Amino acid sequence: MYSAKINGKPTTFGTSGLLYRSNKLMYDRTTQSLWSSLLGEPVIGPLADSGIKLSFFPVVLTTWEEWLLDHPDTTVVSNNTGVYPASFYAPESNPNSIYYGYRTDPNTMFGVWERDTSLATKAEVLGLTRGNSHKAYPIALLKGERIVNDSLGGVPIVIIASDQSSEARAYARESNVFDSDLKAKGASGVPDLLSDSNGVAWVVTEDHLVNTNNENETLARLPAFVSFWFGWFAFHPDTGLYEGTE
Repeated sequence: MYSAKINGKPTTFGTSGLLYRSNKLMYDRTTQSLWSSLLGEPVIGPLADSGIKLSFFPVVLTTWEEWLLDHPDTTVVSNNTGVYPASFYAPESNPNSIYYGYRTDPNTMFGVWERDTSLATKAEVLGLTRGNSHKAYPIALLKGERIVNDSLGGVPIVIIASDQSSEARAYARESNVFDSDLKAKGASGVPDLLSDSNGVAWVVTEDHLVNTNNENETLARLPAFVSFWFGWFAFHPDTGLYEGTE
């Protein structure tokens, strides 16, 4: 998810139908430049090599059930668009959904500039960048560990994840070390509360972790997103790869 502003001026984007390293290219309707959807940077056209980068917001890949549980007042974009019938928007698990074949095929449709076999081509990873440092956290590992205390680019971070879906979030943690004993507690999904090594509880929100002893003390959420391994590696061949605590 990006801000649709270029140099502070709003614009709109569309799908070009072109791929770059087997990753979708979008275009802006102001300059017609082509942008990498994974990097948020222009790669071809008037803005290429300009140093412009779209502001990047955190997102999660989750299920409707988990999202609604945490956000019962949420609104939903209707699939009654008047352009396509509602049946056009079949769930991804449905063989009739548009990209079902692509998602279940272990290979890419086109060649990719660089590959790495440390993970399966379409294994899901949480991709995180701090400064010039990049790291991928396999969703399969995060589902098992649930809470990961780590550092990236010299910045201490904590990642919390669901055991039910691909939902995972990253936060700055400063000097705090957070509890990772969710399994023993029988908790499921993304936790609502974390406990640090001093026994202090922190509320998990979309934007921050909030200290229950001092609501003015917060830890910011960091931009991150779930990607296929091949896509993340193609754009970040120098990436680190989280291999778990065991």
